[in-house]
Amino acid sequence: MPEKQYVDTLLKDLRQDIARYGARPVQSIFMGGGTPSLFSGDAMKTLLDGIRTLLPLDTDAEITLEANPGTVDNTHFVGYRQAGINRLSIGIQSFDAAQLKTLGRIHDSSQALNAVSVARNAGFDNINLDIMHGLPNQTVDAAMQDLQQAIDCQPTHLSWYELTLEPNTLFHRHPPKTPDGDTLWVMQEKGKSLLQQAGFLQYEVSAYAQPNKQCQHNLTYWRFGDYYGIGAGAHSKLTDPRTGDIVRLTKYKQPKQYLEVRDDDSTSRRSRVKPGMTVVDNTTTKCADDFVLERRTLEKAALPFEYMLNVLRLQAAVSRTHFETTTGLSFDVLQPALTELMTKELITFTPDGFTLTDHGHRFLNDVVSGFL
Repeated sequence: MPEKQYVDTLLKDLRQDIARYGARPVQSIFMGGGTPSLFSGDAMKTLLDGIRTLLPLDTDAEITLEANPGTVDNTHFVGYRQAGINRLSIGIQSFDAAQLKTLGRIHDSSQALNAVSVARNAGFDNINLDIMHGLPNQTVDAAMQDLQQAIDCQPTHLSWYELTLEPNTLFHRHPPKTPDGDTLWVMQEKGKSLLQQAGFLQYEVSAYAQPNKQCQHNLTYWRFGDYYGIGAGAHSKLTDPRTGDIVRLTKYKQPKQYLEVRDDDSTSRRSRVKPGMTVVDNTTTKCADDFVLERRTLEKAALPFEYMLNVLRLQAAVSRTHFETTTGLSFDVLQPALTELMTKELITFTPDGFTLTDHGHRFLNDVVSGFL
């Protein structure tokens, strides 16, 4: 992929989002999806400098880069640190050679350990490791061994999550034998205990952090905050300053399509419509959303579910004040659902909202579906 062209296109994409939805302060940046760690330090500096010219970026903003252990390079990591990236998220998934092969990962356990070492040598002291559990034929002991090895790397943050069989993947078409529900529960409880003993605090369903090292970018998602999403296949959630509507955007998914967009394009938007695309603007002149494949405005009736789908992942109580400020709805619209959930002993009320019971945390999907 042409590096300079892609960075230039990212900034064009951001300019168009700002033109429509306004500029707002930025507290965090997360570069993920695919292999951003293949880009050079110079490219990252150009991108971050460009963002700073377009938006007010906090001086202490959390700037995270996802890295694949199979593509780690010391020169690149030094360049990233010099460019202003101050947090790394390394997708290890497992230290078990057989599991890595099953998962189709390109790295082995030694490369995973080396990635952490290279990151530290490059000056990174805020590091997240991604680790999965519930892998094919995985025992509780094997899962704990994987997790302990991740803890021994002394990261500041661990994303420890269960394998899910995503649609349109080989695992979804040919499901492997994975641990049953009872085994998964034991695995999760033992893992939480292990993490707690190591000083990690659980603040989200699958996120654990050392004190004051929670991922600020992820907290924005789970608190139903706004975020710009730029790049091929990126997603955004933004509040329209003119109407107050909350919209979700999806950008062109294929890099080739994404790079073909020009901000000086005056050809018909209709000529570029692909099957399954939601048309944003059918006019024959350039529209403000050239990079947008789909734009969806959230209906008021859907906001309680959309909100709860996010905030209930957090361990914190749900606040009446935050719900009303974020959605523009009265907390009273939740009362029928809350009464039902209270009856089932899935929630308990607090002075400013409600919180999940232990039973509610275990059956989180049931709680969330109560707001449909």
